[in-house]
Amino acid sequence: MGNPQNNLSESLSAFSRAYFIGAGGIGMANLERFLLSRGLEVAGYDRVASELTRHLEEEGVKMTFTDSPDEIPEDFRDKDKTLVVYTPAVPSDSPILQWFRKEGFEVVKRAALLGKITRSGKSICVAGSHGKTTTSSMIANILKDSGIGCNAFLGGVLRNTGSNLVICKGSEWSVIEADEYDRSFHHLSPTIAVVTSVDPDHLDIYGDEQGYLDGFAHFTSLITEEGTLLLHTGLKLQPDVKPSVKVMTYSGGHEGDWNAEDIKFGDGKITFTLVGPSVRIENLEPGVPVEINVDNAVAAAAAALIAGASEDDVRKGLKEFKGAKRRFEILLDGSKGTPVLIDDYAHSPNEILASVRSVKKLYPGRKLTVVFQPHLYSRTRDFASEFSEALSEADELIMPEIYPARELPIPGVDSNLILRNVKCKSKEYVERKDLLNLIKSRNFDILMTLGAADIDVLLPDIKNLLSEKSR
Repeated sequence: MGNPQNNLSESLSAFSRAYFIGAGGIGMANLERFLLSRGLEVAGYDRVASELTRHLEEEGVKMTFTDSPDEIPEDFRDKDKTLVVYTPAVPSDSPILQWFRKEGFEVVKRAALLGKITRSGKSICVAGSHGKTTTSSMIANILKDSGIGCNAFLGGVLRNTGSNLVICKGSEWSVIEADEYDRSFHHLSPTIAVVTSVDPDHLDIYGDEQGYLDGFAHFTSLITEEGTLLLHTGLKLQPDVKPSVKVMTYSGGHEGDWNAEDIKFGDGKITFTLVGPSVRIENLEPGVPVEINVDNAVAAAAAALIAGASEDDVRKGLKEFKGAKRRFEILLDGSKGTPVLIDDYAHSPNEILASVRSVKKLYPGRKLTVVFQPHLYSRTRDFASEFSEALSEADELIMPEIYPARELPIPGVDSNLILRNVKCKSKEYVERKDLLNLIKSRNFDILMTLGAADIDVLLPDIKNLLSEKSR
């Protein structure tokens, strides 16, 4: 095949610059960093400044926060030298996007650029309605210090590295979080594909559950000849793979070709034995001791071993894994008299249920207060009853208004659609602007913030407020 890095260079050799529209998104940031590492100049636009955009500016990305073609740097107005990359979250009537298209620039979706990367070498692509960020991050953490190496494009910041991009120069392997939104993962060509879950989501894109499942089936059809599909047990998905593709199942229980035995909880740790075809590795310990991470660790270990990692690589990579930011991140552990503060990106009913139950298992008998900010009007409308059921397992619930992201309001859809059917002991609505004042006025045992919205912006203040209470 030759050096995959050279193959990729040829596909990008016409360009010395790249402009990103929606440049502040976590999934865009790793591509910006990757192209910077390859010597390209990078600029971009996003609606608002954030901690991530500030980091990107420090690393060399020229950022603007006004959607006007006048803000495009002069150097990036040469269509022969500038590749334009956009995220589907950007409205089609964005003036900057329209200008680049009108002027004849090569304009590609973020996913199309990732697709080029998967075709330039070998890749492990992790898809699923939940679990994909943690699983892909675990795989990257195993491979990056092994003899295999990898270039990883993650949907969350890997706390081991402080980045959502891992670069191992010379490695032929890429690890990619395969996003199903807008059918982005249909651009990829996986050597190894992992499907963690297929709980219906993004029904504004797929229409209904069958449409969603069909989208995942098409993803499995893109696995390369002689490739491998690792499929979680019990999924409704009917894969559509090439005859030469090996299909294997996995689970964090006793089922599947790859599974877990001897799972033990205690002293803030989880250990288990990985069992697979001709493989048995005892006393594996995921660095983030959440029950769902047994599932994720089995998938990650299996994928890494199939790619050529050693058993020692797997043991070390899992134990040293610190997690991805906003994936069950313990910000205060309660050891200094503070409440426990945990943040999790969980934004589907099953993810929320898994997170709440994990907290209950890690801290038995203690009072759990959840702050959940719904993300998207359409998701709230489509899964209101499921959200209500999952959130009912908390002891207390605080819920701000819906975070709209890319959507316009839908009549009759608000946070109360979920809140009115929640059955936990205490529940209340509070506007996001008043959330900090409410937290300041209360005492908490365990406080958990949940959701894919922008509640993470408030976390430094929440952490400080809770820390001050212990002084």
